[in-house]
Amino acid sequence: MNANSHTDFFDVIIIGAGLSGIGSAYWLQKKCSNKKFVVLEARDTPGGTWDLFRYPGIRSDSDMFTFGYRFKPWQNPQPISEGGAILGYLEETVRENRINERIRYGHKVVGANWSDQTARWTVEVQTPQGPSMLETSFLYMCSGYYSYDEAYRPRFDQEDRFKGTIVLPQFWPKGLDYTGKKVVVVGSGATAVTIVPNISPQVEHVTMLQRSPTYVMTLPNKNKLFVLLNKFLPGKTAYRITRVNNILLTIIMFTISRAFPNFVKGLIMKGAAKQLPKDFEVEKHFNPSYNPWDQRLCVVPDGDLFQAISSGKASIVTNHIDHFTEQGIQLKGGVHLDADIIVLATGLKMKILGGIQLTINGKPVVANEQMVYKGMMISDIPNLAIAFGYTNASWTLKSDLTAGYVCKLLNYMDGKGYRVVVPAREADVIPEPFLNF
Repeated sequence: MNANSHTDFFDVIIIGAGLSGIGSAYWLQKKCSNKKFVVLEARDTPGGTWDLFRYPGIRSDSDMFTFGYRFKPWQNPQPISEGGAILGYLEETVRENRINERIRYGHKVVGANWSDQTARWTVEVQTPQGPSMLETSFLYMCSGYYSYDEAYRPRFDQEDRFKGTIVLPQFWPKGLDYTGKKVVVVGSGATAVTIVPNISPQVEHVTMLQRSPTYVMTLPNKNKLFVLLNKFLPGKTAYRITRVNNILLTIIMFTISRAFPNFVKGLIMKGAAKQLPKDFEVEKHFNPSYNPWDQRLCVVPDGDLFQAISSGKASIVTNHIDHFTEQGIQLKGGVHLDADIIVLATGLKMKILGGIQLTINGKPVVANEQMVYKGMMISDIPNLAIAFGYTNASWTLKSDLTAGYVCKLLNYMDGKGYRVVVPAREADVIPEPFLNF
């Protein structure tokens, strides 16, 4: 550790310059203007997920009128937008609000220790210039929920036999040529249903191989209400009305799905059947064993996945992998899928708190033994908040609420002369999972 004559102090340190970190910085700047704060970002650019992922067709799986910020209107009528446009929106937010002046890039936080004696966090940071220490009164974790360094990567029997290319969407190779190739995409989540229709025009054929089906719904990728309102109202007003409308529709859809799951299941299945060839096995490939919103629904803009299947350039296989071969994948039951490229869209690796080791007075914190207050503060951990979005609605709706609460809390503490806030677990609280995926 380099010896410094002093350690930089900040009232608040925000960790992460992705969607949550940028939004939280905006609200802190606006509502707590007296606070000295900094945003620490491990990578060299802002944007988080939207700068990291570069696979074909990368797009939001939430509508941008609720996924976008409350304070910055989304002006594109497309609610399901491609990743480049979202990254541009985030970069513009950073520039317009001079948040870039608050961000220290290449600053990876590896540990943080709270001291009761000083009522401060000492934050250990790796930087391009070497290790560094910062101090803060309040630590605000905006680092998301998955590892940027490692995807969830199951291993398959005999996969070293495969002579083609194996790709992870999180680390999509720049310049990968799939033109005229046979591609198998393993998975059935948002990533898989995005990649398949986007590469289908260029490949010889693409197969989405799923172990079990997922609910897939079509969403028109042009918000007619926003287009209409934009003709008569200022852009901000049109955005706000569209945003409220979409929030209400989401709440109504979720409520009906939970109250009448069989009815909603039938609607989703019929919607898929209408867009697929008459002889397509909808029951086999689009009928999950769980109810709608037991897991997150997949949305496809303008039914692009169904169009790709109907064109004959894409297909879905529901089966289990037995082993890899030199030419592709051998499934259980004898079917073989030929492939030049296999894409493992098998998910993300969970990494809460950014993998940072938290300690209190030198004693390690075991986060999964704690309770979470209001989805944003951890029991028995002083002066710390986490930004975590909804799992059944747009992420930003919740992270925005959290930012507002943090600002209110900090101002309240200032007004009362308090230095420390600690959520305390009550004895009669019944534990529930923090994340219900």
